[in-house]
Amino acid sequence: MLWSALTLQLGYNATLVTIGATLLGIAAGVTGTFLYLRKRALVSDAISHATLPGVGLAFILMVLLGGDGRSLPGLLLGAAISSWMGLLCVNWLTRHTRLSEDAAIGAVLSVFFGFGIVLLTVIQSLGSGRAAGLEGFLLGATAGMLFNEALVIAVGGALTLVAVMILRRPMTLLAFDPEYAAARGINVARMDLAIMALALAVTVIGLKIVGLILIVAMLIIPPVSARFWTDRTDHMVLVSGLCGGVASWIGAAVSASAPALPTGPIIVLTSFALFVLSLLLAPRRGVLAAVIRHRRFQRRVHLRQGLLALAQGQPIYEAYTMRLLLRSGLAHADGVPTDAGKARAAKALRDETRWQMVRQDQAFESAAALYDGLRDIETVLTPDQIQEIDRRMGGPKEVTL
Repeated sequence: MLWSALTLQLGYNATLVTIGATLLGIAAGVTGTFLYLRKRALVSDAISHATLPGVGLAFILMVLLGGDGRSLPGLLLGAAISSWMGLLCVNWLTRHTRLSEDAAIGAVLSVFFGFGIVLLTVIQSLGSGRAAGLEGFLLGATAGMLFNEALVIAVGGALTLVAVMILRRPMTLLAFDPEYAAARGINVARMDLAIMALALAVTVIGLKIVGLILIVAMLIIPPVSARFWTDRTDHMVLVSGLCGGVASWIGAAVSASAPALPTGPIIVLTSFALFVLSLLLAPRRGVLAAVIRHRRFQRRVHLRQGLLALAQGQPIYEAYTMRLLLRSGLAHADGVPTDAGKARAAKALRDETRWQMVRQDQAFESAAALYDGLRDIETVLTPDQIQEIDRRMGGPKEVTL
C-alpha cells in the first residue's frame, strides 16, 4: 500500500495531497535556505504563529457576509494579512526599541497566537457547524482536502519557488555580506522584507498540510540538513529543496497509506529522519566522516611515533602502535624492525631533524608554521631547500638499531 502511495496510485485525493505537499516541501526548503543563511530562522516562528488571528477573523468576516467561513482562499488571505502585520511588528520593535530580535519575536508570536486562540474559542462557541475542522490549521489536516484547496497549495508553492529562483542572486549577496550588497545597489531593507515575504507565503500555503506550528520545521530542517552536504550556496539551495520535497513526498505517502496518521507530523518526522542521515553520513561534516578522520589521524600519529621509536632504538609499549607496525610490515613481533621498517624509521628521524632546523631558521618562518609532526617535508619545501638543509645537517648517519 505504501508503494502505491509513493507511485501516486492510491487514489485521486491522495495524489493531490502528495503532489501539493511535495511542491510545498521544495518551496519551503529553498526559501528556508536564505532564512538560515541570513540567521533569521526564528522569524519564521513569529510568522507562523501570527497567522492564527487572521484565520479566525477571516472566518468570522466570511460568515457575516453570508459566505462559507471555511473557504480556503479566504482563510489563507486572512492568514497572510495577519502574519504580515506580525512581521512588520517584529521589524518595528527591532528597529525602534531596545528589544533584540529574539525578544521581539517572542513578544509578537505570543500575543498574536494568544489572540488567535481566543478567536477560535469564540468561533466554537457560536454553534455554527461551519466552524468544524478550523482547528486543523494548528497541526494541519488533509483528510478532507478538496481539489480546489490542493490546487491553491500546489500553485502557491510553485509560484513561491519561481520567485525564489528570480531573487536568488541578491538574496545570496544579502545573506553573506549585507554591506557589499548595499554597495552593489541592492536595497537591503526591501530585500530582507522580500525574504520574509517568501517565508510568509510558504507558511500560509502550508497551513492546510502541516499547520502553523509545524511549518517552521519545514523551513528550517531541510536547509540544516543540506548544510552538512555542501559549502556552496547554489548547491545548498538544490539539496535543501530536494530534502524538503522528498520528506513531503514520503510523509504524505505514509500518511495516505495509513489514514490514522496525520500528514503534517509525519512529514516533519520524515524531514527529521533525513536530517539524522545527513548528520551521520555526510561525507565531510557528518559524524561518521569525523570518526573516520579521527581514526586516520590517530593511526598516522601512532605510526609516526612508532617509527621514531624504532629509529632511536626505544622500546614500544603502546599496543596499538605495535599492531600498526606489524600490520604495515615495518616490525617483527619481538619489536625488531624489518628492512622496510629500518628505511622508514631512518627517513622519519631525518625528517624530524630537518623540521627542527626549519623551525629554528627565520628564513623558513612560513614553512615552519605548517609543522604538525605529520606533514611530509617534501610537500612544504622545494628540493633545493631540502638540499640546503641537508647540507647544514651533514650526510645521513647510520641509525643504530
